[in-house]
Amino acid sequence: MITKWNFQTSTEEELHKRDKLVAELGLSPVVCLLLVQRGLTTAEEVKKFFKPSLNDLHDPFLMPDMEKAVKRLNRALGNKEKILIYGDYDVDGTTAVSLVYKYLRPYSSSLDFYIPDRYDEGYGISYKGINYAKENGITLIISLDCGIKAIEKIEYAKELGIDFIICDHHMPDDVLPDAVAVLDAKRTDSIYPYEHLSGCGVGFKFMQAFAKSNNFPFSDLEKLLELTAVSIASDIVPITGENRILAYYGLKQLNSNPSLGLKGIIDICGLSGKEITISDIVFKIGPRINASGRMMNGKEAVELLLAKNIDVAREKSESINQYNEERRELDKKITDEANAIIDGFPNMEDHKAIIVYNPGWHKGVIGIVASRLTEKYYRPAVVLTKSSELITGSARSVTGFDIYKAIENCRDLLENFGGHTYAAGLSLKEENLEAFKERFLKLAAEEIIPEQMIPQIDIDATLDLQDINQQFMNELKKMSPFGPDNQKPIFASLKVKDYGTSKLVGKDLEHIKLEVIDDKSNTPIHGIAFGMHQHNAHIKEMKPFNICYTIEENTYNGNTTLQLMVKDIKENEM
Repeated sequence: MITKWNFQTSTEEELHKRDKLVAELGLSPVVCLLLVQRGLTTAEEVKKFFKPSLNDLHDPFLMPDMEKAVKRLNRALGNKEKILIYGDYDVDGTTAVSLVYKYLRPYSSSLDFYIPDRYDEGYGISYKGINYAKENGITLIISLDCGIKAIEKIEYAKELGIDFIICDHHMPDDVLPDAVAVLDAKRTDSIYPYEHLSGCGVGFKFMQAFAKSNNFPFSDLEKLLELTAVSIASDIVPITGENRILAYYGLKQLNSNPSLGLKGIIDICGLSGKEITISDIVFKIGPRINASGRMMNGKEAVELLLAKNIDVAREKSESINQYNEERRELDKKITDEANAIIDGFPNMEDHKAIIVYNPGWHKGVIGIVASRLTEKYYRPAVVLTKSSELITGSARSVTGFDIYKAIENCRDLLENFGGHTYAAGLSLKEENLEAFKERFLKLAAEEIIPEQMIPQIDIDATLDLQDINQQFMNELKKMSPFGPDNQKPIFASLKVKDYGTSKLVGKDLEHIKLEVIDDKSNTPIHGIAFGMHQHNAHIKEMKPFNICYTIEENTYNGNTTLQLMVKDIKENEM
């Protein structure tokens, strides 16, 4: 599939603001332009961006119901009530449960936590979980990363004498559950200044308010920001505003003094001694925590994150790593089967969305499979399987198509649904499957334009190879942590040539290890182009070509060098 490169163009005004920043800050023009493109136009704004401050966190009491939530928690602790910390089985849910449980542990001897079983109970609040609370004399449940739509279940809990405090970040419906407090910055009546918190982030704000109400030191809470950083990275929420502050200090903690549980995961995925980034969480730490809920039960992930003993942490990390290996094998097998179904679609080019169903597929990996299909075909994908009596599914989308809204338009056919613009989950009865497919595909056909089905790479700036040096890299690093709404900059270099030493690498010689030069520099710069072996013949003929890439630091045997992580190669001139 041919990828379209979109080059960022700058207005006269942006260039003027760039030059002003260059004069005031002494940074490179390219970095100053990147900052301007991100809306940072004064030296003061840039300094705050480069060095986020915990003093800039918003007052948690600005969130609707926060006073009620804190008052109820204080009462429960004062009366020595039994409290259940309840969270979803994914990374956001398990980190949220771990954060709240860890923080409240010194103040209560009557704390318990609960993670629903993905297969037995499904997503969110379950009747089984509420019954567990009743059987164990629990009178307050704090739900994290779920609960915003659990109207009937909260009502059921109330009938049993159990109060709920809901901490969620998903889109609420018009009617909220009748809980003691519903903490969600996306509430229509919310005046909270930042609405993109993760589920763990909402849990953090609750604990911040609780600490403030009791004059407890913030430093105890600060130690738990490593969990917030893991949730922000894994749940793909924007790394802007308050999330940037939480992620920045969470990464600091993760790199300087991680808890035993996270240290166990860091060791097992080969990150010891390296500077951990958001990308490392997304691709290495997060999937391992997630694998527990996908393959077994997310409870084990929480037990790892709460570990106080190094041997327990090591044992749980190894167990979770094994789940991740099993998850990878299963994910590959199901992806292959899904691709085989799609190969049988007549006129695939006319399909603006993909729906595949196999009742035997493992529920724990269908979200990953949906992501892989969206990546490969560049269309929204819904992957469905059978779980108990219902069909359940995960959906992923492409830029510009709100998959949550599309699924919401089918709500009369669904038993349950939830999610975000680009990722959602749903369940429905088998008799509604055909009607759902028909309506969803019709919506996609009406809304998706051909341009949305072409993979696109947004290029931030064009660089000469001589511009790439350690000083430039140090300036770029100040813009981290990178993630949604502050993506790692992608650069292009045009008419580069092989230095004569580029070669195919990898088990099947599918990757190219590049060493390239351009007209202005004869000093080769190294790069790696994964899966792009088809360009090797052109490159070895010493013909010019264009590359787009991110710049990475590569540390080997104590030496750090710069390397281009190539996103795409174009052989033709642009």
